[in-house]
Amino acid sequence: MKKIAAALAAVLVSTTAVTAASLKPADITIALVYGIKGDPFYVTMEKGARAKAKELGITLVADGPSQWNPQLQTPLIDAMIAKKVNGMVAVPNDPTAMIAVLERASQAGIVLATADTFIGDGDYKKGTVTFPVAGVSSDNFAGGETACKALIDGMGGKGSLYVLVSTPNVPSDTLRRDGCKAAVEATKGAVKLAGVDYTQSNATTATNLTQAALQRDKTIGAVFGGNLFSAQGAAAAVRTANLQGTVKIASFDAPEEAIASLKDGLIDIVIAQQPGQIGAVAVQSVYDSLMGKTDIAAKVAVPFVTITRDNVDSPEAQSAIYKAK
Repeated sequence: MKKIAAALAAVLVSTTAVTAASLKPADITIALVYGIKGDPFYVTMEKGARAKAKELGITLVADGPSQWNPQLQTPLIDAMIAKKVNGMVAVPNDPTAMIAVLERASQAGIVLATADTFIGDGDYKKGTVTFPVAGVSSDNFAGGETACKALIDGMGGKGSLYVLVSTPNVPSDTLRRDGCKAAVEATKGAVKLAGVDYTQSNATTATNLTQAALQRDKTIGAVFGGNLFSAQGAAAAVRTANLQGTVKIASFDAPEEAIASLKDGLIDIVIAQQPGQIGAVAVQSVYDSLMGKTDIAAKVAVPFVTITRDNVDSPEAQSAIYKAK
């Protein structure tokens, strides 16, 4: 039995090697299933992915749900499976709910990488889910920590800091939240955490939550908005309360609206991810796997850019701004 199993394994390896060796770039189609349609972050990610696909001579197809919702994203991935794409870069809308459909893609022979967020615990070597070849994202914990350290400095190292992120379970959100909390904890009580609330990427919800927080705690000196909608909603509440300039705001993500708010003084710091680079690296990872390479990094952290009013016009900051079209 052992000899038979070994023989079968040898045939499988041989077949896989031949398939990889016989693939030509013109024959390869990679799907990008991004997080939410129309979001400048994902528009920029798609641009990076398409530029990389053009460089490699392969075809890229892309789609995403109208809302951040695994029930809306799942049929889009099933549609890509039905198209028999060779590879896929997915931005999972939920680390647990999206495992089943992405596993279906993997079982159909589609080489998979995740971008921006991950499935399982994100450890694709030894973790709970290991079928993706790579996970490519920003260092969200470090980004949240950096933003809140800057806010704490702007507060003079005292007062309360309020945190808004989109969801309590999406890894990118929780890592940003926890990075911010680490910055607060490092002050050893000089700065208090005024609370953490979840906006579901809705600016109106963020406004209402921030208004309630400002009424509840008069010592709030800063708000960390873990994505654009959270930060924009918080800025609206701060402006309504006539606390603009007094209550500092950091925004995670750098679409043009966030940069306009930065220049207008509504927002004080913007943490820019590099979604174009994330998309490009993820496509490269899938392509390399399809071509038979095995030394692919299972986890890649793409650096972010910190933008303030002092450096907003610098070439580095300008190149990091997300584009809506």
